[in-house]
Amino acid sequence: MGITREGTHKRRHTGGRRAQFRKKRKFEMGRPGAMTKIGEARIHQVRCRGGNIKHRALRLDSGNFSWGTEVCTRKVRVLDVAYNASNNELVRTKTLVKGAIVLIDAHPFKSWYEAHYGVKIGVKKGGGATEVEEVDHSAASKQIQEKFKKRAQGRTLEQALDAQFASGRLYAKITSRPGQTGRCDGYVLEGPELAFYQKQLHKK
Repeated sequence: MGITREGTHKRRHTGGRRAQFRKKRKFEMGRPGAMTKIGEARIHQVRCRGGNIKHRALRLDSGNFSWGTEVCTRKVRVLDVAYNASNNELVRTKTLVKGAIVLIDAHPFKSWYEAHYGVKIGVKKGGGATEVEEVDHSAASKQIQEKFKKRAQGRTLEQALDAQFASGRLYAKITSRPGQTGRCDGYVLEGPELAFYQKQLHKK
């Protein structure tokens, strides 16, 4: 039996049964889920209705992730699946789906931040705390020094994010559909959303 997306097996909203007056149709067909795993990229093309092409990612190891407050997007490695609201089995099997919370490599964002603001972040100190270290720009030109000084005026970094930079991993959420588009893109979690998911992970 093929997978079908028809709705004739459902009852009417009044509760009555619908008559089965026809067999399955090609335009009602469905396909098995991609169940994208973490690994070296493997993407298959699927020919769909109307000659359209879907990109079925079977394995992915990286994607474009955006850091919203800093307006910075980098291609980073996906390291692990941390949480999935719909199904814990998808966490155990490390399956990449839309809405999954994943751990990504923090290094590209960290190096950009240090180059942009001229400060080192995620520096560990005693007692498990972290601190921000200023980078010495005395050898740089006056214009460069002024540029960093101006950027530093509006600079803020959440403590929870700084702690993650120290560990070298960031929590991020997947917003693309790997089984449909062949991509694993998303955004870095921060603020109340990060606090919410950290609380959920602690519960688990």
